[in-house]
Amino acid sequence: MSTVAKGASVAAAAGIAAVFAVAFLEVPGDPPVHAFPTVGVLMANGEHWCTASVVDSPEGNVVATAAHCVAPAGKDGQPGEVAHDGLAIGELAFAPAFSGEGSGTQPLGVWKVRSVHVDERWTKWGDDTADFAFLTIAPDSDGRSVQQAVGGRGEAPLPDWTSGYDRDVTVIGYPESEHNPQNKPVSCTTQTRHDEDDPDMLYISCAGFWTGTSGSPWIADRGGPGHPGRLIGVLSGGNTDVDSTAALFDERAKALYDRAARG
Repeated sequence: MSTVAKGASVAAAAGIAAVFAVAFLEVPGDPPVHAFPTVGVLMANGEHWCTASVVDSPEGNVVATAAHCVAPAGKDGQPGEVAHDGLAIGELAFAPAFSGEGSGTQPLGVWKVRSVHVDERWTKWGDDTADFAFLTIAPDSDGRSVQQAVGGRGEAPLPDWTSGYDRDVTVIGYPESEHNPQNKPVSCTTQTRHDEDDPDMLYISCAGFWTGTSGSPWIADRGGPGHPGRLIGVLSGGNTDVDSTAALFDERAKALYDRAARG
């Protein structure tokens, strides 16, 4: 399988498998309850093109996504050209629990990205096994961290740097508006395995992960509220909406995470 990035500028083919849109439950007089409050979209100038998610960190200021969502792939040791989406279209921000038609709503706010941390294996060589990034998120005007806003340490998954390839995971992402006009996240729980064409990559088969789902978190051992599980990777590619791949987090991913956590 040739891996195709699922950012906003890349189309994906149709497929058939189980996937569902995540509903936000609302009780009169209470704030809405979000099934996956830590997951949202990367935005600039009101547009969104990739998925990202809060990962547990000491200061509550780290978000994970795919490297190709925030930095061009390098080639032969040289940096790649900046794409016409992502950072090229304006100041980068993160909107957790995003939903709604058109420009949508941001029930948990829009959070400024302070810095981006990407492995040089990606920025110089375009190595798919390094297609992950960690973003440092600035606090809001009240001094809150993004992790506090999405529910605190009981909601954000812990990062896992030593995971094996066979795990039960829940993957959550935001397809492009063409296939998802209400901008609702889709979710699938399934088992990972080695990708047949690139055994160094994780693979799942779940329909509905169209363009826009790049950066979707792959969360193992998730048990619902209060049991957020462990983040083992983020969606990086796949040549249809059914086939999706991810680079398994490793010690180099941990080094990027540690840099982002320090701000």
